[in-house]
Amino acid sequence: MVNTLAKSPSSKPAPTPVRALAGLLALSLAVAPLHAQEGPPGGADFNMPGVVRDSETEQLLRDYATPIFRAAGVNGGATKIILIGDRSFNAFVANGRKIFVNLGAIMESKTPNEIIGVLAHETGHIAGGHLANMHQEMARAQIIGIVGMLMGAGGMVASARSNRPGSAVGVEGNAPMGMILGPMEIARRTMLSYVRSQEEAADRAAVKYLETTGQSAKGLLATLSRFENESLFKTNGVDPYTLSHPLPRERLSNLETAAKGSSTFGKTDPVSLQQRHDLVRAKIVGFIGNAGEISRRYPLSDTSLAAKYARAVAAHRFGRSHDAQTQIDALIAAQPNNPWFYELKGQSLLEGGKARESLPHLRKASSMVPSALPIKVMLGHALVAADQPDEAIRLLTQVTQSDPEDSEAFQYLAMAHDRKGNTPQAQLAAAQGLFLVGRYVEARTQADRAKKQFAQNSPGWLKADDILNWRPPKN
Repeated sequence: MVNTLAKSPSSKPAPTPVRALAGLLALSLAVAPLHAQEGPPGGADFNMPGVVRDSETEQLLRDYATPIFRAAGVNGGATKIILIGDRSFNAFVANGRKIFVNLGAIMESKTPNEIIGVLAHETGHIAGGHLANMHQEMARAQIIGIVGMLMGAGGMVASARSNRPGSAVGVEGNAPMGMILGPMEIARRTMLSYVRSQEEAADRAAVKYLETTGQSAKGLLATLSRFENESLFKTNGVDPYTLSHPLPRERLSNLETAAKGSSTFGKTDPVSLQQRHDLVRAKIVGFIGNAGEISRRYPLSDTSLAAKYARAVAAHRFGRSHDAQTQIDALIAAQPNNPWFYELKGQSLLEGGKARESLPHLRKASSMVPSALPIKVMLGHALVAADQPDEAIRLLTQVTQSDPEDSEAFQYLAMAHDRKGNTPQAQLAAAQGLFLVGRYVEARTQADRAKKQFAQNSPGWLKADDILNWRPPKN
């Protein structure tokens, strides 16, 4: 399984983003920071939505976000940035402490500042407690709707009585239904008004964080300009009170005033950061673009390092192994201290069936960036494939302890334990991996098998028991 820029074999249902879906009296409400579009993870096609892991991209976004988190007073250690394999320009917040960023947003952002602006906006939602406040506002809107429906029902009774034969006073035939639907509409508009205020607050907060960190709000402004151009034709004649966001033109005008009033509006990104951004964009295009798109974006006439990176990734991806190795070696010669080039070389060898040959390159990449867990998972995969289960178990156990949500690490840990004949540990690791990707029936089957072989109340027994006793939360 590819770990770098590869999805999990399957994924558990998508977490509800900040655009929380609320059942308010059969009303479905979508709250979408920036330009959110939801899609469930899963599948093997890079062009479909799903969680993606790539150490280089994750590290870049973390470096972008860390100063913003600090300025906002947000605990960066407790906040995760998760990549989604969707080509649309999008980012959103879920579960209060998780920022999801589509690969498409990185691909289409020409400067680091554009993505930094997006991260600043999403941090505004986190710092503002918008998810927690949303639940309170939903409850308030629900009360409005329920009371209104009760009043409407009372009105229907009165109407029925007033429309008895001989009654002099009556109402229009559709009015009783209007008495019920009216309060629901009031509840919906109350909720949408709250969401619009959240978006405006996140914009203002983003400008503040960017100024505090000495960065420009130009990127955020460019992003909203993109949305305004895309949605302009959709908003003519639309009732603004039925939109979950401010009208793009209005929102852009408000942000433009705040951004241009910032003392750091004229700042530009450091050259070194722009170079890293260009490399990550090229890598993503190489992994998810088709051959025509890659050659169009990075023609042979383009001799930049980013273009060479995209073409090397494409050569590996399309099975031109010898060509890929030659191009990757040239990248390493150009930047011998770039860990991501060694990672790509190791990945290319591993996926080309040369697991043992991949090990020194993956070890080197991992030693250069010890915090990059996806590289460690790939190294663990290579160790299993090279029949070195002892080292794989040690490494992958550390990874799962550092990141208990990495399903792929559990998958290879199960394989390593199986190679050693550690059946209960293999079954438990398999159960944990299956649980994380939402395959609960299979997870319980493996957990039940493992539990019977562990001593009662031992750590393995308790972990298996937790899986067996887990039940999905009720809505």
